Amino acid sequence: MGVSDPIGEAADVIFIGIFTFAAVRGYQIADFLKKRTKAVIVLGGLHASMNYREAVRHCDYVLLGEGDETILLFLQALKGEIPMDFAGLAYQKEGKLVCTGYPSPPETFETIADRNLVYRYQKMAGHNTIWPQVHASRGCPHNCDYCAVVRHFGHRVRTRTPENVVEDIRRSIAFFDKGHFRPLKDLWITDDNFFADREWAISVLNAIIDSKIHYRFNVQARYEVGFDDEMLSLLKRAGFFELDMGIEFIDDRSFQTYHKKSTTQEIEEAIRNIRRHGLSVRGLFILGSDDQKKGVGDQLADFVIRNHIQGVLIQSMYFVSGTPVYETHKNRLLHHNWSLYNGNVVHWPKQMTPYELQLEHIRASRKIYSWKRLLQALLFEDPFHKLLFAGEFFWHMSIRADLKKQLPYLRKRSEESVR
Repeated sequence: MGVSDPIGEAADVIFIGIFTFAAVRGYQIADFLKKRTKAVIVLGGLHASMNYREAVRHCDYVLLGEGDETILLFLQALKGEIPMDFAGLAYQKEGKLVCTGYPSPPETFETIADRNLVYRYQKMAGHNTIWPQVHASRGCPHNCDYCAVVRHFGHRVRTRTPENVVEDIRRSIAFFDKGHFRPLKDLWITDDNFFADREWAISVLNAIIDSKIHYRFNVQARYEVGFDDEMLSLLKRAGFFELDMGIEFIDDRSFQTYHKKSTTQEIEEAIRNIRRHGLSVRGLFILGSDDQKKGVGDQLADFVIRNHIQGVLIQSMYFVSGTPVYETHKNRLLHHNWSLYNGNVVHWPKQMTPYELQLEHIRASRKIYSWKRLLQALLFEDPFHKLLFAGEFFWHMSIRADLKKQLPYLRKRSEESVR
């Protein structure tokens, strides 16, 4: 963004939301705009909320929590209509940090976002790597140690009305498909636990069916939905083709260590039943648990192949300030370069070196996305999964290239520990 960019010059307030892996870039943009414009710079989102002491150094204000209601209060306060003392703010005053505390989460969030307000989003929507998204509920009743979402959104599940969700789906599809050729059409329901409120989830699926929207959908899920035949049948009828299952680990000891209520046997049984209903499964995995040893990369790949999991996202153990796993592992972190908290190894595992863990990640990716499996997908999968696997094959090739760039650093750190 140049200094002559009309967005930078015309804006009175600029809001920037950041996740952990994008925090460094978010801070760079905030610093740039703070120096070159007269706009009030506000940071928000999960990372800024949970790390406001850090974030406040790069902006005028940090908005804590979800922001649906506090953003309106903030604009009122900025105009002098109310005091700048409501819950949900962090800022510096005379060199001292001021924090007014976390706000109460909004009970309703029915406003459908105008996607045209996001800078150049309509142009980006033409890329097949960016799919339409709708977030229909917030909160999760579970308490996994590594999860930042429950610390940000809370344990209580809050939902939008089925009619509101369907209308958002309509608008999102229209926005993404307008003027674009998209051979891989799919809309992602991004809720972290869509099925936590079962009756509500059923009502949303029925509303999608009744709407006559003919589209392809996927949604994140825990394994338990794999035993709910009624829900699986409704998902299929509504147009869902895939469940993105947060499996995380492949050994029961790790589930127990990080307080995730799952077992490997239950997960495998759930996957089989999901596939019997004509739905595919994508696996979301974490490597680097305190209980894992060398060889876990091969074990993960074998688990994926054996259970016919269509695609994977693999992360090394993820640490966000404010989570229990961050507190128990903060003395074992290699660094706080948040831009590398994107799948790379960033901590000292208990039963292998950081270098060895990075190699396990690379090995798992290479085995799952091998040339042999690409050929099998192109020969035997349905047309959509042919294209999907081919795209992910080259995506994982790029991921492995990035992981390899960190190997010299990780090898050096690992050798230092041996000495």
